[in-house]
Amino acid sequence: MPLTILPNKIRFSYKSKNWQYDFDEIKEIGLLKKRKKYFLENTAFAVVTAVTYYCMIFSDIMDLYYIIPALLCYTLIITVRFSDPTEFVYFIFVKDIYQKEIKTKIESKDRVLVGKQIDYYLDLQFERNIQKTA
Repeated sequence: MPLTILPNKIRFSYKSKNWQYDFDEIKEIGLLKKRKKYFLENTAFAVVTAVTYYCMIFSDIMDLYYIIPALLCYTLIITVRFSDPTEFVYFIFVKDIYQKEIKTKIESKDRVLVGKQIDYYLDLQFERNIQKTA
C-alpha cells in the first residue's frame, strides 16, 4: 500500500520514493494523468518516410529494393508503438503549506489503489475539518 494513513500523519512509500506529512501540512493532493509522448517513434517514422521518398525520386534503385525495407521499418515502428497498451502516465502530486510540490510517477496498475487511498484521505480530512468547526 503506497499511502499509509495514521491518526495524525500520512506516509507515502512507493519504490524508492518516501515522504511523510502531518494532516494539516498538506494543502493539495491528487493524481495527475498525462498522455504519453511518442517522440522517438514519430521521428523514426518521419526518417523512414524521408529516406523512402529520397530513394523513389533521386535514385535509380528498383522499387523492390527500397519499398520492402521501408515496409519492414514501418512494421517495426508500429509494433513498438502499440506494444504497450497504456496510453497515459500517472503521477501523484502533493502541495504542502510551505509551497513545496512533490510529483511521483506511479505505475498504471497502481492508479486505482492510490486513487482510493487519496479519496479515503480526503474523506478523513473533511471529517477532521467538520469536527474543528463544530
